[in-house]
Amino acid sequence: MGKLLVDRESGEDEGILEPLSPIRSTVFHFRAFLLALGFLAGLQSATIVAAAETQSPVATFSFVAHDPESGISGVIVASKFFAVGSVVPWANAGAGAIATQAHANTTFGPKGIELLTAGKNASETLAALLEDDEGRESRQVGIVDEYGGSATHTGKECMDWAGGRSGPGWAAQGNILTGPEVVDQMAESFQSTAGEFLGDRLMAALEAGDAAGGDSRGRQSAALYLVAEGKGYAGFNDILCDIRVDDHADPIAELRRVYNVWLPNHLIYEGYRLVEEGMFEEAIRQGRRAAELDPDSGEPYYHLACYYSRSGDAGQAMHYLGWAVELNSDLKKQAKTDPDLGPLRHRSDWSTIVSN
Repeated sequence: MGKLLVDRESGEDEGILEPLSPIRSTVFHFRAFLLALGFLAGLQSATIVAAAETQSPVATFSFVAHDPESGISGVIVASKFFAVGSVVPWANAGAGAIATQAHANTTFGPKGIELLTAGKNASETLAALLEDDEGRESRQVGIVDEYGGSATHTGKECMDWAGGRSGPGWAAQGNILTGPEVVDQMAESFQSTAGEFLGDRLMAALEAGDAAGGDSRGRQSAALYLVAEGKGYAGFNDILCDIRVDDHADPIAELRRVYNVWLPNHLIYEGYRLVEEGMFEEAIRQGRRAAELDPDSGEPYYHLACYYSRSGDAGQAMHYLGWAVELNSDLKKQAKTDPDLGPLRHRSDWSTIVSN
């Protein structure tokens, strides 16, 4: 490398190329490297900004709800969008639930939960989230709090059809839908199932919205998220249900299938909790429903036998145990050592039922 000499007095280029010293050459190259690095960093930043500005909207229909009697809060959602369950639903026991969609601001989830936990109601939480967001007109949000308050927002720039409805303890919203009937049918379904388990009500509402047309672009993913204090596995957390269908030709039907697998297991677990509290009648009711949902499996009948055994009704316990091992003979081995069935082992019909 070198440099052109310039006449110091005239300032004119003398056209003479003078070699640079090693030190000066190193400095020259380093400065060139820094300039190139700065250019690339600027280009990368511009690319990131451009990508963010053109991010596909989470075209979605969702429902958020809180059941004050059970303390369960939840979100259900479906979309022509991959893994919608990783973006839209947020909920926290003792606070409420949030759905953030359209050009979703995912910070609305944790920030909104923090505001709800701090004591703000759904409307106050929504107002605070939108106030600090310059992109508020491209957002869609639904919020419920633990007191039955609700709020929904559809920005003016959300793509048609877009809108929402809300009522005590619920909010329904959607964008890029076939029409307002999607939200209307979700709302009507939910209100018509008052008193039922919240998971059942949310599933029915989503199915009603889908039957009314759903996302105008088609179907791809769906999710259900439920929380309640101490209702997670073994009581160690608050996550009652967290099921997702990330990519499927008929995601709502698949979500229903998975839900119908989850629900009997939940009912059985809930039955044991009730047994521990001495609420045998309610535990047996839960066990019977689990058996109705999964009639071809021996498991629900086996657990019903345990509930009856713990309640002191040996006759009914033996009846359901016999049914269980007939459907699944592998349960005989478990029965022989299960402490819940201990009171039955002195009976004359015990060996007949559990013998190999």
